[in-house]
Amino acid sequence: MSGRPPSPRDPGLQPERTRLAWRRTTLASTVTAVLAVKAALNGSGGTSAGGIVACALCCGLWLAFLLLAHRRIRSLAATASPRALAPRHATSVVLCTIATAVCALALVV
Repeated sequence: MSGRPPSPRDPGLQPERTRLAWRRTTLASTVTAVLAVKAALNGSGGTSAGGIVACALCCGLWLAFLLLAHRRIRSLAATASPRALAPRHATSVVLCTIATAVCALALVV
């Protein structure tokens, strides 16, 4: 209780760790999309219309996730004290991830 104003928050390496986590997640999403293409094209029963649709949807979701992640990575790199993740942005990322998982499940089953 010295009466001095609190010093500004030092984020340390947290923004860098967060950027790296976004990059790892993007890499995992890319691997999922590549495996979806492989599953759709090399299915045991041949290539089906449903498999192609699920593969195209998975690739579209991957592209959407990639754009969202790139936007977040850029905002984290722009300043030393980045803004919090917007709820709309977080919801979009979660929905892309869940929908990609559903498409992958449809390709496997």
